[in-house]
Amino acid sequence: MTEPIVNDLTIQAATVNGSGSQTANLVLTRAIFHMGIPVAPKNVFPSNIEGLPTWYQLRITPEGHMARSDKVDILIAFNVATWREDLKTVRPGGAVIHEEAFATVDARTDVTYYPVPFSKLAKAKIQSDTLRKQLANMIYVGVVGGLLGIPWEALEHGVKRQFLSKPKAVQVNLDAIKVGHDYWQDNFSKQDPYRLEPMAGVVEGKVLVEGNQAAALGALMGGVTVVAWYPITPSSSLCEYLIAYSDRFRFDPTTSEKNISVVQAEDELAAVGMAIGAGWAGARSMTSTSGPGISLMAEFSGLAYYAEVPVVIFDIQRIGPSTGLPTRTSQADIGFVYTLSHGDTKHLVLLPGTVEECYELARDAFDYADRFQTPVFVLSDLDLGMNLWMTPEFKYPEKQFDRGKVLSKEDLERLAGEWGRYRDVDGDGVPYRTLPGTDHPAAGYFTRGSGHDEQARYTEGADAYARNMDRLSHKLETARHALPPPVVDESGAPVGLIAFGSTHAAVIEARETLAAAGKSIDYLRVRALPLSDDVAAFVARHAHVYVVEQNRDGQLYDLIRLALPPELVGRLRSIRHYNGQPIPAVAISEPLLQLEAVPA
Repeated sequence: MTEPIVNDLTIQAATVNGSGSQTANLVLTRAIFHMGIPVAPKNVFPSNIEGLPTWYQLRITPEGHMARSDKVDILIAFNVATWREDLKTVRPGGAVIHEEAFATVDARTDVTYYPVPFSKLAKAKIQSDTLRKQLANMIYVGVVGGLLGIPWEALEHGVKRQFLSKPKAVQVNLDAIKVGHDYWQDNFSKQDPYRLEPMAGVVEGKVLVEGNQAAALGALMGGVTVVAWYPITPSSSLCEYLIAYSDRFRFDPTTSEKNISVVQAEDELAAVGMAIGAGWAGARSMTSTSGPGISLMAEFSGLAYYAEVPVVIFDIQRIGPSTGLPTRTSQADIGFVYTLSHGDTKHLVLLPGTVEECYELARDAFDYADRFQTPVFVLSDLDLGMNLWMTPEFKYPEKQFDRGKVLSKEDLERLAGEWGRYRDVDGDGVPYRTLPGTDHPAAGYFTRGSGHDEQARYTEGADAYARNMDRLSHKLETARHALPPPVVDESGAPVGLIAFGSTHAAVIEARETLAAAGKSIDYLRVRALPLSDDVAAFVARHAHVYVVEQNRDGQLYDLIRLALPPELVGRLRSIRHYNGQPIPAVAISEPLLQLEAVPA
């Protein structure tokens, strides 16, 4: 056996969807995290209910790398249908825990096999016929625990944490894990180099949270009071988390009545229509969807933009076009969302790159929507939204809500009723509004999705239309300087990277790899559209800038080129990853090294 490899490995469980494997994998994840070891789980699951292959990758690194790895060190082979292909993913010297019945004749000889009779053990040791299928997965948790030296106390913690709401299930799951752990102890000796050892000071103060869970918390902290939604993968869990948190935190303690309204609409078009109506009425409102739902929302998005109604729309991106791959990740909605609707339309778009930012930008999106009286889109993706990520504990917001330019009865009395709904008074493009029910005879106005002048009167006058469109463009420019600026990390290197969203995790690791190879790379992460002026300044400071994104067409690359002065356009290069799997660091470092080795 070679030198020990400690706390630096990738486990991949290849199972069948609907078998209860996800619970087993989460127990394993939480047990290792409880040891103080950084973990980065990635779940790849099919779009049907059950029966098709599913994979769960658990990456473990001392540095806390969060990007997907393209190599597997330990394979848990639980699915005969994918057995041969799964075996190909294991790096030489790796370990394979597999169902004893799987044939290893003519299989690879450069890995260590640990055959386990999972089916026989489940039949002999698990008495419940109804639970046997699910608990069989817990047996492999015990085997992995024995293989890697995970303390029993950590495994016990993982089970208790996973079944917080079902304490009666704890013991039966621990019993199944012990079956696997005992089998390892009685039948195997260690033949591979991988092991885990507790760490201190690395994960303290951090929690494991999904991006959709963080966004739901952020929306609550942002003051959302109306939620209209229609279920669609991978956004459904955002509203499901929001409902669960609302049940706990959004009710009047004296009457027990909820102070939030959550409505499941008949489709995405109805959902966004309800949310826009609530925003017009003065509520902080939102909906959550994915690409196909965004397509249905195009017309209403244009209405909210042109009539200037605040609303927040979460888009948890997945693979398209059409139905595409509903349970695979992507960053291919950014170009579409930015200009969603017909005519000259541009929206405010927030681009969280971490779970912490899912929380913060979800919270702040409602301020931006109110302040600029417009739809605000928050773009996450399946990888960021539905996987667990290590993140610092969230901070309770200290600032007050920014409701923007809302005229009260007192304001209208001071103005003697003289105001125009679509008039630019302050020179920033943002007009004043009133809310329905304001007790003043001058508070009313017509909200128009058709042509209107500064007084909200219907008109098809050419000059009035042009003035209104120019003001909307000016409002966008005002917002450009108010939205979250890019995060820049540079040291004067001649080459730079630009990325957004969940690609951030892979960029961090790729930069470390490139630095170790003697290639220092500067980095700018875009966090909002319209683009900040900092983007052009960053490009101007570098000879070459690589725009990294998870879509086929280089959508952010194109948006940046459109925003740059002509003399800077030639400095941009594009690196794209679009197979539906979360981008690994090598998908950035390898092409960049190749491209930089070739004279431009």
